[in-house]
Amino acid sequence: MLRLTTYERLDEYLRAFAQGHFHLMILVGAGGLAKSRSVRAVLSDGKACWIEGNATPFGMYAKLYRHRDEFVVIDDVDALYADRSGVRLLKCLCQTEEEKSVAWHTDARSLERQGIPREFTTKSRAVIISNDWKTLNKNVAALQDRGHVLLFQPSAAEVHAQAGKWFDDREIYEWFATNLHRIHEPSMRHYVRARELKAAGMDWTEVLAAEAENHRARLIAELVASTAYSSTAERVKAFVEQGGGCRATFFNYRRKLGDGNWTSGKPSQ
Repeated sequence: MLRLTTYERLDEYLRAFAQGHFHLMILVGAGGLAKSRSVRAVLSDGKACWIEGNATPFGMYAKLYRHRDEFVVIDDVDALYADRSGVRLLKCLCQTEEEKSVAWHTDARSLERQGIPREFTTKSRAVIISNDWKTLNKNVAALQDRGHVLLFQPSAAEVHAQAGKWFDDREIYEWFATNLHRIHEPSMRHYVRARELKAAGMDWTEVLAAEAENHRARLIAELVASTAYSSTAERVKAFVEQGGGCRATFFNYRRKLGDGNWTSGKPSQ
């Protein structure tokens, strides 16, 4: 994967895709980074086929036929590349040839009713957007080799700067600016949730309190479950070094998670 840390670099790749330079691009990044919005922005002329939600491989085949030769955006549909039929379709669609053959050899009656042939050719180019791209099997690995795989990991400051282009509550925005050091997982959704809490007359600064707590809880769970540490002391040291907080915070959160006493990598019985 190629790691990108700025929206400027991401836009550079997205523009290149929109100009037809890439047959396949796979964009991976955490939720709340405006990945889909960024793709929509470069494909703003509307000539794109969006496949999202609970799409099935058969539904995807029908949609690909109706939108032949258009850009195809597959947005966070894990079921497609976890299904053999879905992977076969994606491999056909993502061939590096200019014109690809896509086929479906089952559900003949359903195809006939919709006036869709069992095989067709298309010049579509595809972008796959995912929060967590996983190489589930050798077929998906082969799919990755056919395209440009981008891992998008912007900093909290980078996400904050991007949010400033559309977020219009200056009080909340400026408060985030002074609290970026508390954000462990940058997301534009923080800003939206804060605005909703403010509109409801509630304490909107709690959005980062929850963020910090979730980060520590996840870190504790990972350290406790890991067999890389032989003692509680080693886990405490790793917790502090990874920004979880002090020794007392480690034990407070471990107690909340109900993990008991750990001395040799296994819970006490």
